[in-house]
Amino acid sequence: MGWWKKTDFWIALILFIISMIGFARGNEAIADPGQDVDPRLAWLYLLAAVIMLVNGILSHRQHLRELKAQKAQQIPETSPQRR
Repeated sequence: MGWWKKTDFWIALILFIISMIGFARGNEAIADPGQDVDPRLAWLYLLAAVIMLVNGILSHRQHLRELKAQKAQQIPETSPQRR
């Protein structure tokens, strides 16, 4: 599976875009309606994006390790042992 198919990376991208909108237009632009505007809101979205990115990287590496181990078990020995 390609890394672009993992939702963790897409969520990280969306959170990053939201944080950039917050930095460019102010935290009022990304606050939920009725929510008190936190001055750190854009930073919190950026932090969430980094966490999701790290989660995606670790998850993808684990997936690649499992695939490698699975392929190693499926490959039969090509040279038969002679007695």
